[in-house]
Amino acid sequence: MKAMFFNASPRKGWNTAKMLAAAAEGARAAGAETEIVNLYDFPFAGCKSCFACKLKNAKTNGVCALRDDLRPILERARAADVLVLGAPVYFSYPTGVYRAFLERLAFPVYSYHYENGQPLVCRDKVIETANIFTMNCPREMMEKIGYPALLEANTQTLQTVFGASETLYACNTYQFADYARYDMTLFTEEEKRAYRDAHFATDLANARALGQRLVEKALRQE
Repeated sequence: MKAMFFNASPRKGWNTAKMLAAAAEGARAAGAETEIVNLYDFPFAGCKSCFACKLKNAKTNGVCALRDDLRPILERARAADVLVLGAPVYFSYPTGVYRAFLERLAFPVYSYHYENGQPLVCRDKVIETANIFTMNCPREMMEKIGYPALLEANTQTLQTVFGASETLYACNTYQFADYARYDMTLFTEEEKRAYRDAHFATDLANARALGQRLVEKALRQE
């Protein structure tokens, strides 16, 4: 049982990374081998629209045909049982690196060949997947400005392509180690710290439960 976790944040030790580490901890507790990939470590772009994965008798086997630094990661992901993507939200959307990775991960598995209204995806089992989105705005604001509809479109993509997916949010996150260094009046360090101290441990517990739950669901398929 292999579970992979993809950090689409440029920060390797902050909120998104911590949430993914907690999810990986939960996956290991359920018996999975885990791998965390920091996507900003690798130079890659999104889909090049070469359509090699859509050729008749294509030999890509569900892995993007582009040969770059991302290719070995995609090959490992293709063999995994659980895939969890994590990203902070910038201007209403996950990072550009997240989107580029999602294109390269999902499009080769997706098929334009439909039967009975469903694509004949290039996989032989359901892959348990999830998105973890972290953001500076509070949950009430997130819901008011329509973030769930925007962000969960990505989860729907994973659901369609891999057969199962869910979303976990961490809202009102603590952004800086020292707020005094930054020019802002929208938030205060005291408010942010108080919220973090009261809530982030619960966010991490939810991430651990997510990782464990996905592995347990994958094990039931075997």
